[in-house]
Amino acid sequence: MIEMMLTTVVELAALPAQMPDPAPIQPPNTGGFIAVMGMAKWVALAICGLAIVIAGARMAISHNRGDGGEHMGTLGKILMGVIIITGGVSILGFIIGS
Repeated sequence: MIEMMLTTVVELAALPAQMPDPAPIQPPNTGGFIAVMGMAKWVALAICGLAIVIAGARMAISHNRGDGGEHMGTLGKILMGVIIITGGVSILGFIIGS
């Protein structure tokens, strides 16, 4: 019984090595999608850059008024957006193979 279980475990452990690993190939007629993806990334990151500038200006105005620092949370959300945008585009680029 134990030998059968060990044999099964060994065979299951060797299974991933037997799986084929094809090279990524870009599907035909996807050049337009890649161009749109690049433009969307540029627009999204430009908006995030503008949002950082606006958040900085709001922080300066609030500091002059003596208000609190809730703008650090806003800046954190903007930077998380930048990370998500660049990560998403990188994943799509990897999947498409460009």
